[in-house]
Amino acid sequence: MGPRRKKKVGLALSGGAARGLAHIGVLDVLQREGIPIDIIAGTSAGAIIGAVYACCRDSDIVKKHALSIDWKKMASLFDLSFRMSGLLKGGKIEKLLAEYIGGDIDFSKLKIPFSCVATDIDTGEEIVITTGSVTEALRASISVPGIFSVAKRGDRYLVDGGLTTPVPVDTVKQMGADFIIAVNVNPRVTDRISQSTEKRIKARKEPNIFHVMMQSIYITTYTVARNSLADADIVIEPDLKGIGAADFQKAGEMILMGQEAAADAIPGIKRKLKEI
Repeated sequence: MGPRRKKKVGLALSGGAARGLAHIGVLDVLQREGIPIDIIAGTSAGAIIGAVYACCRDSDIVKKHALSIDWKKMASLFDLSFRMSGLLKGGKIEKLLAEYIGGDIDFSKLKIPFSCVATDIDTGEEIVITTGSVTEALRASISVPGIFSVAKRGDRYLVDGGLTTPVPVDTVKQMGADFIIAVNVNPRVTDRISQSTEKRIKARKEPNIFHVMMQSIYITTYTVARNSLADADIVIEPDLKGIGAADFQKAGEMILMGQEAAADAIPGIKRKLKEI
């Protein structure tokens, strides 16, 4: 008998717009507790966090980027598009993402094997991206339909991966993970109602286009997300009730929520890892 193959731990990070910042808190605790992360797959917001971590292998660096976000920086990313497929071009956010990962680097340069998920808007297919420019792949994965213009990759037009793969558990498995930790930052639809949304509902005001687009994705993909989580060995779900999809200014609060949820999961992770 030869030496036993090391079991690979895979991390699947969900989409969720601003709520994706809670992934950072989870990474923080996993790193502190010495849980190895051998493979990462992410969808939309989870793809961004996953890519930055795969590049630097340091949750403190990811945290620093997240805490630097404010409304002024968010506003600077709004590059209006005159194309028919979306309100924003997405070029400015692509440049910001390149800053976060140290340039327009190739997937092969990342320290941890990483993939991100997008959706072919014409065929409805899940598109798993593992090669080429990381920033271009992220730009595709976060392209909320109607908000961002579609991203062209080869002969395909791609949009947000959350439409087909809200939590990329199967993607991590196909990449070779033996043990899968899934992080889902999308609570039930009724639990997603933020304080600002509650006020708007009471005032009977019409929702803005960003809210309509994001809620449409969450409502239609909730069942798919729940089903995919069944195939993970450990599921971490931070308590993000009342946090809105645009609450980027609450980064510190969400990171803390991610830390708390991950800390609760650590005993189970360590126990199961010993068993395999």
